[in-house]
Amino acid sequence: MRALAVAVMALATGAACAQDAQSTQVQNPGSSSSPGASPAAKTKIGFIAPVTYDNKYEIYGGFNFMNFQAGQALPTRMNLAGTEILGTYWITPKWGLGADYRGEWGTTPVHPNPYISGRPLVSLNLGMLGAQYRGPRNQYAALNFHGYFGIAHGAFNHDTGVVPPDALPQIGLYTDRTKPVAALGGSIDINHSKNIAIRLSPDLMLEHFGTETRTFFAISAGVIYRFGKR
Repeated sequence: MRALAVAVMALATGAACAQDAQSTQVQNPGSSSSPGASPAAKTKIGFIAPVTYDNKYEIYGGFNFMNFQAGQALPTRMNLAGTEILGTYWITPKWGLGADYRGEWGTTPVHPNPYISGRPLVSLNLGMLGAQYRGPRNQYAALNFHGYFGIAHGAFNHDTGVVPPDALPQIGLYTDRTKPVAALGGSIDINHSKNIAIRLSPDLMLEHFGTETRTFFAISAGVIYRFGKR
């Protein structure tokens, strides 16, 4: 009987050890003794899915800042601020088609005149289409390059209702008009997870509201959401 009791205790101890080992392996799936296994990144919450950049669609939304000149003869430029929304369809891992909208608002200096004492309000609405190229990338960040071309509608008469039409040239503002526009630049995407990243995107803006093409600087910052498997 004593020998039988010892055998039973030994079997129970072995089963408990096996159960503990199995539990430890479940709680730590990234640890493996096999030579070909790759360790997974781990946070305090759990294991992070690798950023594979195999998404088919991407939506970006952010705040935008843009330098601009609201009249060809005005001596001082103005600053516009607003929002940007960009949708990208990735055809390949590196090339995507993008549709971009930007809405900008700001106040501008004008020539001295007896009608407007302050800085009148100006707004721009830009709609562009173009391509995006995904460059160097890893688990932490990706570098992209883009070129978008389209049209911009400028509304320069928000505060000029009291100005006689024949006196508008004295102020120096453009009349309301729709003209070609382009955005050439890049962006850096800092990954938060597989589907979410923070983007910083500077641009060289080209516009033709006057008699010549002029260049301005713009920059936006916001959040990307990736979805759909290509």
